[in-house]
Formats: sequence, C-alpha cells, structure tokens
Amino acid sequence: MIRLEAVRVDAEDRVVLHPLDLELTDRFTVLVGPNGSGKSTLLRLLDGLVLPSAGRVLVDGLDPEERLKELRRHVGFVFTDPDAQLVMPTPVEDVALSLRRTGVRDRTARARELLAAAGLGALADRSVRETSSGQRQLLALTTVLATEPRVLLADEPTTLLDLRTARRVGDVLRDPPAHVAQVVVATHDLDLAARADRALWVEDGRVRADGTAAEVVAAYRASA
Repeated sequence: MIRLEAVRVDAEDRVVLHPLDLELTDRFTVLVGPNGSGKSTLLRLLDGLVLPSAGRVLVDGLDPEERLKELRRHVGFVFTDPDAQLVMPTPVEDVALSLRRTGVRDRTARARELLAAAGLGALADRSVRETSSGQRQLLALTTVLATEPRVLLADEPTTLLDLRTARRVGDVLRDPPAHVAQVVVATHDLDLAARADRALWVEDGRVRADGTAAEVVAAYRASA
C-alpha cells in the first residue's frame, strides 16, 4: 500500500503540492491533469526523486527519507524519455545489467527471454541507437521490470508513441508480471487512463477528483 500523510511540496516561493492525505491500494492507478498540475511531483514522491517539504510518504511501509536505498529495491520508475535510462550499447546488455541484483545466474540468456516476451527479441544485439522511440520505450519498460519491482511507476510513458506501440505499453501496465503489486502512472493519454482501476485528477497542486477511472476521466474530458 502507498500512503501519503499530510504531504506538502514547496518549490522556492510557491506550493507545488498542497497538503494531501492519500492511500493507494488499487493495482493500477493513473494521475491525470494539465501540465504543471503536480501529478509528476506526486509520482516522484513515491520513489524519493522528490522529497516532501512536510508530511510523510510510505511505500510498502518504507519512508523514502529514511530508507531510500531499500525503497529503490521495491520500486521501478519508467521515465518519459527512455534515453534517460538506457545506458548500454545493445538491448540485451541493458536488460542483463538490470538483472544484476536478481540473482539470475545466466543474465544474458534471461535478458534474451525477457526481450522476446516484450516483442523485442530480434533487436537484442542491435545498437540501441538504431531502434525507434517506441522500441526504446518498450526496452526501458523491460529493463525496469527485469529488476522485479513490487511497485511500478511511469511518468508519461506513451508520449510521442504511435497508437500501436502506445497500446502495447498500456497492455504491460494494465497486466504487469505477477511480482508487480501496484502500478501508478502519470499521463495525458486518456485512452490509457481509462484502462486503470482508479484515477486521480490533479490540478493546481490539489486532487480535484478521485474515483474510478471511468468517472474521473469522463469528468476531466468534460472540463476541457
């Protein structure tokens, strides 16, 4: 379970996220809202990429301010730009790198299995630079899932993807491997958002609506 207790985030002379009490227990939760609303800040609180100015964050009982290293073994984060987290020359090397802490004996063989399952098997030994933006996003998602996180976070994972690739990324987020207990995604992709169990509409640093994805997405669409 994810819990925020009276959490507030300040930046210089403004409040980015107003005091918030929140519990997230659903398998798949999305955060929707306009640019600058605070949804990415809220997401990043869950991985310790942003620390609260006040209040407390708990993810699987772990406080990022006190147990950040342990928290990072529980949480995987997929960034908007896959190039921010792909560091090796080829896909198979990148996934094998992520497998270091899992105890897998033959990391290269396991990496090839994971790439094949993601539909990227034919690209395993190709230069990452030769792959498309959609293929790199799927690869970034695969490298994160290879670490076997309990909580998967993704910030705008379908930005600039074509419809087919966005659907494939959405399929993984909607039905992740069994080791993933919770998925939380910040997104402008309302088709993806509509597939979630729960949605939060974040605007002006506050949660404006919280409910089923169908209800919240419909309300957000109607406000545009």
